[in-house]
Amino acid sequence: MEYVPRLKKKYNSEIIDNLKKNYKSVMQVPKLVKISLNQGVGNAVNDKKLIEAAQQEMTLITGQKAVLTKSKKDISNFKLRKGMPVGVMVTLRGDMMYEFLDRLVTSALPRVRDFQGISDKGFDGRGNYTLGIKEQIAFPEISIDKVQKVTGMDITFVTNTDSDEEALTLLTELGLPFKITAKKKETRSQQAPVVEEGAPVVDEAPVVEEEAPVVEEEAPVVDEAPVDAQEEKESNGKE
Repeated sequence: MEYVPRLKKKYNSEIIDNLKKNYKSVMQVPKLVKISLNQGVGNAVNDKKLIEAAQQEMTLITGQKAVLTKSKKDISNFKLRKGMPVGVMVTLRGDMMYEFLDRLVTSALPRVRDFQGISDKGFDGRGNYTLGIKEQIAFPEISIDKVQKVTGMDITFVTNTDSDEEALTLLTELGLPFKITAKKKETRSQQAPVVEEGAPVVDEAPVVEEEAPVVEEEAPVVDEAPVDAQEEKESNGKE
Protein backbone atom coordinates (compact mmCIF):
# COMPACT_ATOMS: atom_id res chain seq x y z
CA MET A 1 0.00 0.00 0.00
CA GLU A 2 1.39 3.37 -1.06
CA TYR A 3 2.00 5.90 1.69
CA VAL A 4 -0.06 9.12 1.47
CA PRO A 5 0.68 12.10 3.77
CA ARG A 6 -2.02 12.90 6.29
CA LEU A 7 -2.72 16.44 5.05
CA LYS A 8 -2.82 15.32 1.43
CA LYS A 9 -5.40 12.68 2.32
CA LYS A 10 -7.37 15.29 4.27
CA TYR A 11 -7.31 17.68 1.31
CA ASN A 12 -8.58 15.08 -1.14
CA SER A 13 -11.31 13.71 1.15
CA GLU A 14 -12.50 16.66 3.29
CA ILE A 15 -11.23 20.06 2.14
CA ILE A 16 -12.34 19.68 -1.47
CA ASP A 17 -15.84 18.68 -0.31
CA ASN A 18 -15.99 21.70 2.01
CA LEU A 19 -14.90 24.21 -0.64
CA LYS A 20 -16.50 22.91 -3.84
CA LYS A 21 -19.91 24.37 -2.93
CA ASN A 22 -18.47 27.84 -3.62
CA TYR A 23 -17.44 26.96 -7.18
CA LYS A 24 -19.14 25.72 -10.32
CA SER A 25 -16.59 22.95 -10.86
CA VAL A 26 -14.39 20.86 -8.59
CA MET A 27 -11.40 21.85 -10.73
CA GLN A 28 -11.79 25.47 -9.55
CA VAL A 29 -11.11 24.58 -5.91
CA PRO A 30 -7.76 26.20 -4.90
CA LYS A 31 -4.84 24.01 -3.97
CA LEU A 32 -1.35 24.40 -2.57
CA VAL A 33 1.29 24.30 -5.32
CA LYS A 34 4.60 24.62 -3.43
CA ILE A 35 6.27 25.85 -0.24
CA SER A 36 9.50 27.85 -0.46
CA LEU A 37 11.85 28.37 2.48
CA ASN A 38 14.46 31.13 2.34
CA GLN A 39 17.10 32.00 4.92
CA GLY A 40 19.57 34.84 4.57
CA VAL A 41 23.00 34.62 6.22
CA GLY A 42 24.58 38.08 6.07
CA ASN A 43 27.59 37.18 8.20
CA ALA A 44 28.59 34.43 5.79
CA VAL A 45 30.85 36.95 4.05
CA ASN A 46 33.23 36.89 7.00
CA ASP A 47 32.63 33.32 8.21
CA LYS A 48 32.04 30.52 5.71
CA LYS A 49 31.11 28.07 8.48
CA LEU A 50 27.84 29.92 9.03
CA ILE A 51 26.61 29.26 5.51
CA GLU A 52 27.54 25.57 5.82
CA ALA A 53 25.70 25.30 9.15
CA ALA A 54 22.64 27.04 7.67
CA GLN A 55 22.61 24.61 4.75
CA GLN A 56 22.76 21.61 7.08
CA GLU A 57 19.98 22.98 9.32
CA MET A 58 17.70 23.73 6.38
CA THR A 59 18.28 20.22 5.05
CA LEU A 60 17.32 18.71 8.42
CA ILE A 61 14.20 20.86 8.69
CA THR A 62 12.80 20.11 5.24
CA GLY A 63 14.24 16.68 4.51
CA GLN A 64 15.51 17.98 1.16
CA LYS A 65 18.98 19.31 0.35
CA ALA A 66 19.16 23.10 0.58
CA VAL A 67 20.52 25.19 -2.29
CA LEU A 68 22.89 28.12 -1.82
CA THR A 69 21.68 31.54 -2.94
CA LYS A 70 24.40 33.81 -4.33
CA SER A 71 24.69 37.57 -4.65
CA LYS A 72 23.83 39.11 -8.01
CA LYS A 73 26.08 42.17 -7.84
CA ASP A 74 29.08 43.67 -6.07
CA ILE A 75 28.54 45.81 -2.95
CA SER A 76 31.77 47.32 -1.68
CA ASN A 77 30.30 48.63 1.59
CA PHE A 78 29.47 45.09 2.69
CA LYS A 79 32.63 43.58 1.18
CA LEU A 80 30.37 41.54 -1.07
CA ARG A 81 31.30 40.27 -4.49
CA LYS A 82 29.11 38.91 -7.22
CA GLY A 83 28.59 35.15 -6.91
CA MET A 84 29.32 34.87 -3.17
CA PRO A 85 26.87 32.71 -1.14
CA VAL A 86 24.61 34.83 1.09
CA GLY A 87 21.82 32.40 2.04
CA VAL A 88 20.08 29.06 1.51
CA MET A 89 16.70 28.08 0.11
CA VAL A 90 14.51 25.02 -0.46
CA THR A 91 11.40 24.53 -2.63
CA LEU A 92 9.05 21.71 -1.62
CA ARG A 93 6.37 20.11 -3.78
CA GLY A 94 4.13 17.05 -3.64
CA ASP A 95 4.35 14.71 -0.65
CA MET A 96 7.39 16.51 0.80
CA MET A 97 5.37 19.72 0.86
CA TYR A 98 2.46 18.17 2.79
CA GLU A 99 4.83 16.45 5.21
CA PHE A 100 6.60 19.70 6.03
CA LEU A 101 3.31 21.57 6.45
CA ASP A 102 2.08 18.90 8.85
CA ARG A 103 5.23 19.18 10.99
CA LEU A 104 5.06 22.98 10.86
CA VAL A 105 1.47 23.12 12.17
CA THR A 106 1.68 20.36 14.76
CA SER A 107 5.25 20.71 16.08
CA ALA A 108 7.08 23.90 15.07
CA LEU A 109 4.51 26.69 15.54
CA PRO A 110 3.44 25.60 19.05
CA ARG A 111 7.12 25.80 20.09
CA VAL A 112 7.41 29.46 19.05
CA ARG A 113 7.90 31.77 22.02
CA ASP A 114 4.72 33.68 23.05
CA PHE A 115 2.81 32.25 20.12
CA GLN A 116 -0.69 33.70 19.72
CA GLY A 117 -1.44 32.78 16.13
CA ILE A 118 -0.07 33.96 12.80
CA SER A 119 -1.08 37.22 11.16
CA ASP A 120 -3.27 37.31 8.05
CA LYS A 121 -1.43 40.35 6.65
CA GLY A 122 1.27 38.33 4.86
CA PHE A 123 -0.62 37.95 1.56
CA ASP A 124 0.83 39.56 -1.54
CA GLY A 125 -2.47 40.22 -3.36
CA ARG A 126 -2.05 37.24 -5.72
CA GLY A 127 -2.98 34.36 -3.42
CA ASN A 128 0.48 33.75 -1.94
CA TYR A 129 1.23 33.94 1.79
CA THR A 130 4.60 34.52 3.51
CA LEU A 131 5.24 33.57 7.12
CA GLY A 132 8.30 34.71 9.07
CA ILE A 133 9.90 32.63 11.83
CA LYS A 134 12.45 34.42 14.03
CA GLU A 135 14.24 31.36 15.44
CA GLN A 136 15.10 28.14 13.64
CA ILE A 137 15.24 26.31 16.98
CA ALA A 138 11.43 26.20 16.91
CA PHE A 139 11.76 23.11 14.69
CA PRO A 140 12.31 19.95 16.76
CA GLU A 141 14.87 18.67 14.24
CA ILE A 142 17.34 21.34 15.35
CA SER A 143 19.40 20.68 18.48
CA ILE A 144 19.95 23.83 20.55
CA ASP A 145 23.39 22.65 21.69
CA LYS A 146 24.67 22.46 18.12
CA VAL A 147 23.35 25.83 16.94
CA GLN A 148 26.10 28.36 16.27
CA LYS A 149 23.79 31.34 15.76
CA VAL A 150 20.03 31.80 16.08
CA THR A 151 18.61 32.97 12.76
CA GLY A 152 15.17 33.26 11.21
CA MET A 153 13.64 32.29 7.89
CA ASP A 154 10.77 33.11 5.55
CA ILE A 155 8.25 30.46 4.51
CA THR A 156 6.14 31.21 1.41
CA PHE A 157 2.99 29.26 0.55
CA VAL A 158 2.17 29.43 -3.17
CA THR A 159 -1.38 28.59 -4.32
CA ASN A 160 -2.98 28.35 -7.75
CA THR A 161 -5.47 31.15 -7.05
CA ASP A 162 -5.09 34.92 -7.41
CA SER A 163 -7.51 35.74 -4.59
CA ASP A 164 -6.20 36.35 -1.07
CA GLU A 165 -9.56 35.44 0.46
CA GLU A 166 -9.63 32.04 -1.27
CA ALA A 167 -6.01 31.39 -0.26
CA LEU A 168 -6.82 32.32 3.34
CA THR A 169 -9.73 29.88 3.37
CA LEU A 170 -7.55 27.12 1.93
CA LEU A 171 -4.69 27.62 4.40
CA THR A 172 -7.14 27.76 7.29
CA GLU A 173 -8.61 24.43 6.19
CA LEU A 174 -5.08 22.99 6.03
CA GLY A 175 -4.58 23.91 9.69
CA LEU A 176 -2.63 27.19 9.77
CA PRO A 177 -3.72 29.01 12.98
CA PHE A 178 -4.56 32.57 11.94
CA LYS A 179 -5.29 35.05 14.73
CA ILE A 180 -8.12 37.57 14.89
CA THR A 181 -6.99 40.98 13.70
CA ALA A 182 -7.95 44.29 15.28
CA LYS A 183 -10.48 45.05 12.54
CA LYS A 184 -12.41 41.86 13.28
CA LYS A 185 -12.39 42.70 16.99
CA GLU A 186 -13.79 46.16 16.25
CA THR A 187 -16.60 44.77 14.14
CA ARG A 188 -17.48 42.31 16.89
CA SER A 189 -17.47 45.04 19.53
CA GLN A 190 -19.72 47.20 17.36
CA GLN A 191 -22.21 44.40 16.90
CA ALA A 192 -22.39 43.53 20.61
CA PRO A 193 -22.00 46.59 22.89
CA VAL A 194 -20.22 45.91 26.17
CA VAL A 195 -22.22 46.78 29.30
CA GLU A 196 -20.37 46.88 32.61
CA GLU A 197 -22.12 45.04 35.38
CA GLY A 198 -23.01 46.95 38.53
CA ALA A 199 -22.85 50.38 36.94
CA PRO A 200 -26.15 52.24 37.52
CA VAL A 201 -27.95 53.19 34.37
CA VAL A 202 -29.05 56.83 34.57
CA ASP A 203 -31.54 58.09 32.04
CA GLU A 204 -30.62 61.62 31.31
CA ALA A 205 -33.53 63.92 30.55
CA PRO A 206 -33.23 65.76 27.28
CA VAL A 207 -31.93 69.27 27.70
CA VAL A 208 -34.46 71.80 26.44
CA GLU A 209 -33.23 75.29 26.00
CA GLU A 210 -35.90 77.77 27.08
CA GLU A 211 -36.05 80.75 24.84
CA ALA A 212 -36.70 84.10 26.46
CA PRO A 213 -40.13 85.46 25.50
CA VAL A 214 -39.93 88.20 22.96
CA VAL A 215 -41.86 91.28 24.12
CA GLU A 216 -42.86 93.58 21.33
CA GLU A 217 -43.17 97.16 22.43
CA GLU A 218 -46.36 98.64 21.03
CA ALA A 219 -46.49 102.26 20.16
CA PRO A 220 -48.79 104.22 22.52
CA VAL A 221 -52.21 104.79 21.08
CA VAL A 222 -53.14 108.48 21.09
CA ASP A 223 -56.88 109.15 21.27
CA GLU A 224 -57.85 112.06 19.16
CA ALA A 225 -59.85 114.70 21.02
CA PRO A 226 -63.53 114.77 19.93
CA VAL A 227 -64.71 117.78 17.99
CA ASP A 228 -67.48 119.76 19.75
CA ALA A 229 -70.76 119.99 18.00
CA GLN A 230 -70.95 123.78 18.51
CA GLU A 231 -67.67 124.34 16.75
CA GLU A 232 -68.92 122.30 13.84
CA LYS A 233 -72.10 124.47 13.65
CA GLU A 234 -70.11 127.70 13.77
CA SER A 235 -67.84 126.50 11.04
CA ASN A 236 -70.82 125.50 8.95
CA GLY A 237 -72.49 128.94 9.51
CA LYS A 238 -69.44 130.82 8.42
CA GLU A 239 -69.28 128.81 5.28
